[in-house]
Amino acid sequence: MHGGLNIWQILWDSGLVVKLVLLILAAASVISWTIVLQKYKQLKLINASNEEFFNFFKGSTSMSEILHQATEHHDSTFSLIFRKGYEELNKVSEKLSQNNKSSIAEYFSTNGFQSLERAMKNGFNLGTEKMELQVSTLASIGSITPFIGLFGTVWGIIDAFSGLSTGGGSIEAVAPGIAEALVATAVGLAAAIPAVWFYNFFNNQISRTNSQMESFSQDFLNLIERSILIGKKD
Repeated sequence: MHGGLNIWQILWDSGLVVKLVLLILAAASVISWTIVLQKYKQLKLINASNEEFFNFFKGSTSMSEILHQATEHHDSTFSLIFRKGYEELNKVSEKLSQNNKSSIAEYFSTNGFQSLERAMKNGFNLGTEKMELQVSTLASIGSITPFIGLFGTVWGIIDAFSGLSTGGGSIEAVAPGIAEALVATAVGLAAAIPAVWFYNFFNNQISRTNSQMESFSQDFLNLIERSILIGKKD
């Protein structure tokens, strides 16, 4: 644009502090987008794996067949819950056999299914932790980068007024400093806005998956109860 400021030249001629601020913001933006791409791919894979495993779960009444599928669906949080619950079921069964105590049906009729619920809750927590990994970093970037940009803005304005204090009262004397300030603000917002948006997006995705995991836990517990009551646990 004729008569306009060369933004790249302004950045090149900017002070060390402003350059450092812009470098930090650029690094934060790269980290943010890296997490976004990785987390989007991960959650998509988890949801697809959950759907595939759940379809098999609904169509099968054999616990051993479901376990075989669970071991193949490592990305599924449903399979994680199933494996934890099935492991606890086997531990209880083995302990009863070793001690020659009551049958597993009598044991659960007397003591309830709290141990299985705790085991599945453990799987639920591990699955949630897996999905939430690094999501909080997006929140941190979204919260911090506007203030880093604001710091660059304040420093640029200080630099602009320093030009006035040396006797340069023309617009040419203060324009570079003001431009530096505005660029720092813009870059800070550019780093923060996508980070905040995707943080909320991923949280909604995780909350929906958590609800589905809770429903699956209840379905699995119902299957265990039916299997024990009719004596068809493999």
